[in-house]
Amino acid sequence: MNPRAKPLSAQPSLLIDSEVVRQIRQHARASSKTEVCGVLIGQDRDHRIQVAACIEGQNAEEAGAHVTFTQDTWEHIYAVKDQKYPAERIVGWYHSHPGFGVFLSDHDTFIHKNFFSSPGQVAWVFDPHSDEEGCFGWVSGRIERLIQIGVVDRRGGEDAQERTRSELTSARSADSEAVAVHLEKLEAGSIRIQQPDAEGSESSLERLVFRVFFYLVVWALGFGLSWYVFPRVVVMPVLLDPRTGQLIDPQTGQVLADPRDANGAGAGKFTSAKPDTRSSAQPSPSSQSDKKGDNAQPKR
Repeated sequence: MNPRAKPLSAQPSLLIDSEVVRQIRQHARASSKTEVCGVLIGQDRDHRIQVAACIEGQNAEEAGAHVTFTQDTWEHIYAVKDQKYPAERIVGWYHSHPGFGVFLSDHDTFIHKNFFSSPGQVAWVFDPHSDEEGCFGWVSGRIERLIQIGVVDRRGGEDAQERTRSELTSARSADSEAVAVHLEKLEAGSIRIQQPDAEGSESSLERLVFRVFFYLVVWALGFGLSWYVFPRVVVMPVLLDPRTGQLIDPQTGQVLADPRDANGAGAGKFTSAKPDTRSSAQPSPSSQSDKKGDNAQPKR
């Protein structure tokens, strides 16, 4: 750590070796339920942080939601650094977030402020469940997520040759690890980070619109087929005579069915609903004559 270094007013650019990224992912995936940690080895020059190697944090206090560097961890880290990377320095640390996403918790922020407080030191976070990764660094005394991140392949520039089966297997495993930032090689030792264009977002929107339209067409076809194929219930309005209990068609006035018929003999028969014009109170001529005969008095 360099306590005399001035804080950076703008975000630094980070260049990390592809082999370091592979080792971090492999270390995190080996322990998918607990967090793991380690340190990043490299150089900090001209507002650019270069990560060339990493050292696993052995004997660390690993838990499901946090990880802590112990004294044994630091002894192991410095022993490996002095042996393998004597000319390099610690430029940051990495740890995993199994299933939590990419961010710095309060515990992570405490570690970064107390053990990696130099402006040229960063914190790399990787989630082995979602394969999401990101890096955080110092900007004007604050910890921010870095935008400019480049992954360097040191084997780039080699001649294309026929590879063996083992090399093909390792190449396929390397291709499965997608890198979020696209790099374009400019010259030896320098790279340029390409910003994503708007074509990707437009194509995603077109796919979404096509998918919604396709689902609507399928739903409309399914509804039309079900309408013609499956039987439907037709509701017909009828009137119920409260006096007789008969069902009457409101348009024609005909009796549709008589519920009082137990055998259903009258169901479905149409009879005229026109009321009888003859009054039941009007006596017939024969009954009137009989009544007159009863009331007639004998002549004397």
